[in-house]
Amino acid sequence: MTSTTLSRSPGVLLGILLVGTFMTSLDVTIVNVAAPAIQQDLDLSGAALQLVVNGYSVALAALIIVAARLGDDRGHRRLFLTGLAGFTGASLLCGVATSPEMLVAARVAQGAAAAAMAPQILTLIQLRFQGTARIRALALQASVIAGGAVAGQVVGGALVDLDVAGTDWRPIFLVNVPIGIALLAAGRRALPATKGPRRRLDLVGALLMTDAVALVMVPLCFGHESGWAWWTWACLAAAVPVTVALLVHLRRLTTTGGDPLIDLTLLRQRAVGVGLGSIALQMVAYGGFLFTLTLHLQQGLGVTPLHSGLTFAPYAVGFAITSLACAQLPEALARRVGPAGLLTAAAGYVALGLAARDGAWDEALTLPLLALTGLGFGAGWSPVIGRMMTRVPLERAKDASGLLSTTIQLAFAVGVATIGSWFLGAVDAPGPQETGAALAIAAVASGVLAADAALAAVAQARTPRTAAATSTAPAAAAAR
Repeated sequence: MTSTTLSRSPGVLLGILLVGTFMTSLDVTIVNVAAPAIQQDLDLSGAALQLVVNGYSVALAALIIVAARLGDDRGHRRLFLTGLAGFTGASLLCGVATSPEMLVAARVAQGAAAAAMAPQILTLIQLRFQGTARIRALALQASVIAGGAVAGQVVGGALVDLDVAGTDWRPIFLVNVPIGIALLAAGRRALPATKGPRRRLDLVGALLMTDAVALVMVPLCFGHESGWAWWTWACLAAAVPVTVALLVHLRRLTTTGGDPLIDLTLLRQRAVGVGLGSIALQMVAYGGFLFTLTLHLQQGLGVTPLHSGLTFAPYAVGFAITSLACAQLPEALARRVGPAGLLTAAAGYVALGLAARDGAWDEALTLPLLALTGLGFGAGWSPVIGRMMTRVPLERAKDASGLLSTTIQLAFAVGVATIGSWFLGAVDAPGPQETGAALAIAAVASGVLAADAALAAVAQARTPRTAAATSTAPAAAAAR
């Protein structure tokens, strides 16, 4: 195949974009299953371990909207390849990290690079594919995102268990390096040079949002270890005026005809504001449960990383099945399925907590419960996102997708930081009964959050359609 043929091949283009999607999705979850091994090898504190897990998601959330605008301005191909190069380099640094500080910094850099890649993938699919080909490409991307969540647990566990050449957990990051290099070589020839309408970059908004996120996330991660020292409360208190300043700035830009980082007028639409609330509650529950279940399985029960990853697989597979299937439901049916699914997930979380509370873990009971919880989560997830996006006018769909992606990543990080911090603080000496009792409370907390998300989904379902919008598929693809 010649270079010219390669550059014009839609199959090669889509393949590159899907592999990039898989890499960024995989690294959200692959660290969870390796977290205990990383903690033991580098002697990480509980707070540092949370930063290793969360640093990626927080950086991705804080920068993804900025990266989308840079892609429109500087070129989608350039931003994708720059992000891919950064992601590959940061993965190498993660894999050779010799200290907690080096690993945390590399994870943050990895998340920032993923933020540069992610919005360009969706934009290139929308620009280069039309009609049924676009719908098929977006559906494939959504499937790859879901598949990455499953593979992150299983592949991560397998790589840690294999202990390749005595490298322990390091291959979970190093595996990205050869893939990234190959993708860079292909992407330079195959990706088209496209740009979008130029929009002024809101640097003040980006800085204020990053400061607000840091002032909240850092004390949440370190609070329990520091005994909630004065500086943790000072950071949380400082987050309030910074957030107010951000809102004032965004409102001022909106009223003066500027181009704010976040379009607050989107939140005035009930379907969007309430829908984002439901998604945030779902992701806080998911992030907290995933982190604490992994610690219970490996530190409490002493199972291998691979066993831990395979244990979570029924949950992830259940989510993948129903999230994709429910995205195709008629709206009248989705309006009922969404809240019912989230209530099912809430019951599943609570049942899993009860099953683990005495330190026992009967897989004949817990694996079906995990599958049921994942099925319910997926059934609630897609209808909420779909209803939100069908209320957004076509010309504002990209802003809504960016806001959705930011909410998803931040909420996941908040779940790890809050529920995870409580779990770490409650377990003095890891053992089946101690971690089981802590997991029980964490799982019940996730159940309460899922039930609240169901109530928000009911409120959202009562919102009438007021504007034509794009297909719901782009929103599903943005939900990484």
